[in-house]
Amino acid sequence: MPQGPRQQQPPRSRTPAWLKVKTGKAELARRTRSLLRDCEVRTVCEAAMCPNIGECFCAGTATFMILGGVCTRDCRFCAVERGTPAPPDPEEPASVAEAAAKLGLDYVVLTCVTRDDLADGGAAHFVATMEALRGRITNIQIETLTSDFAGRVESLARVLQAHPAVYNHNVETVRRLQTSVRPQADYDRSIGVLRRAAELSADIPIKSGLMVGLGETVEEVEETFSDLADAGCSIVTIGQYLQPSPQHLPVASYVPPEQFKEYEQLGRERGIAQVVSGPFVRSSYHAGDVASLVD
Repeated sequence: MPQGPRQQQPPRSRTPAWLKVKTGKAELARRTRSLLRDCEVRTVCEAAMCPNIGECFCAGTATFMILGGVCTRDCRFCAVERGTPAPPDPEEPASVAEAAAKLGLDYVVLTCVTRDDLADGGAAHFVATMEALRGRITNIQIETLTSDFAGRVESLARVLQAHPAVYNHNVETVRRLQTSVRPQADYDRSIGVLRRAAELSADIPIKSGLMVGLGETVEEVEETFSDLADAGCSIVTIGQYLQPSPQHLPVASYVPPEQFKEYEQLGRERGIAQVVSGPFVRSSYHAGDVASLVD
């Protein structure tokens, strides 16, 4: 008999054993947190309640979140504050560069809140921050994890012209779940942004990421891999969705480690060079190491 779509595991009442967070040494994490506070910069590690924050802060690394701390969209998975943001801080690029220098980083991931209120979606601020980093740190490599810029090709082109080491935009989930997970975004628009980025800059690796455990099927994840590969992505990250608060989308399933291994293989079979897959994988997790593996 023909089989129907393979479903993820059913919801569990307790967090499974494989979702054990690496906390690291508290003193090392406090040192990084204090440095970031002194430089007056924001990180997505804190704003999005990333489960890897202890591990990364102990290693003296962080993902900088620019364009303020308030997002103009209301994605149902994200812990970042939403509302009406203030104008971008012109001092923020220099502050980010100072923090990166003090941390001793040679690979920096820049991400942002979505700024639909800005005519360019914040592209100029991205470029200014990249310039500040390069002016402060010799041979710095910068990965940009941007919004969809509301589909503005000129904004995307402006960031790509600054030549990041990797360009990243997350599709976040499979097509069917887009409306419930990120209602103000659009799956086809995200795929279009990635495709256009690959067309505009053939020498820049294109990256995307998605969460699982939101109710998707294995077949839908496979279809997403195919769409991402067709758009030109050479790096894809896949991690477990974790509910930031009771007001956010519930976890539909906890995906076991063996399923993440299968996803890694399926993604590569669809033509994606590097698939980083695991319960705690996030877009910027060990980003520099991953980028170094892509030709």
